[in-house]
Amino acid sequence: MSAQQRSALFIDGANLYAATKALGFDIDYRRLLKEFQARDNLIRAFYYTAMVEDQEYSSIRPLIDWLDYNGYRVVTKPAKEFTDSAGRRKIKGNMDIELAIDALELAPRIDHMVLFSGDGDFRSLVEAMQRKGVRVTVVSTIQTQPAMVADDLRRQADEFLDLVQLIPRVGRDPGERTMRSAPDARSPGDTATRSRGETPERSARPSLGLETRYGIRQGEDNPEG
Repeated sequence: MSAQQRSALFIDGANLYAATKALGFDIDYRRLLKEFQARDNLIRAFYYTAMVEDQEYSSIRPLIDWLDYNGYRVVTKPAKEFTDSAGRRKIKGNMDIELAIDALELAPRIDHMVLFSGDGDFRSLVEAMQRKGVRVTVVSTIQTQPAMVADDLRRQADEFLDLVQLIPRVGRDPGERTMRSAPDARSPGDTATRSRGETPERSARPSLGLETRYGIRQGEDNPEG
């Protein structure tokens, strides 16, 4: 890729978390940023996540703060908590509209959009970006059963990049797993919708404490991603 090509990353936190969880690895966000800075002239890196605002402590906040100070533009909105027909508490927060608006507004300033999501609802957005002359790469995976990327989204993209190919470049060092020490927190998949608006139930996983433990981690600290 040309170093003069202007690009932007658009990360659907919930969808990316679901994909990396299915593949069994965690993302090192510092390495992720460096990887795409090396590929293109990266002008923006957006990260979208929903947050539960009425809690005394949000397990996602440390990661969000780290991303905000380390090259990412974080876009959040309050997640909605509800009780389903079985009496189970769930949390829902869809960021598709926010991502689409940002992408369309930035379209005149970029040549290449990198979309980290397998959600088929983004097919129309990809098509719209292409009409504006923007090349689109979709990053997700087909190495799971079922595949994490919608077939129509994959077909619409100019390029499909499987997350499996990125593991050696952006995966977190497994040795960092031993650094966990904070109290339990909700899983990153628990405070946002997945594709097609469905939400996972809450679960408990260890959260991270210091920047070296959560800033470069996909897992416990992010309810969407």
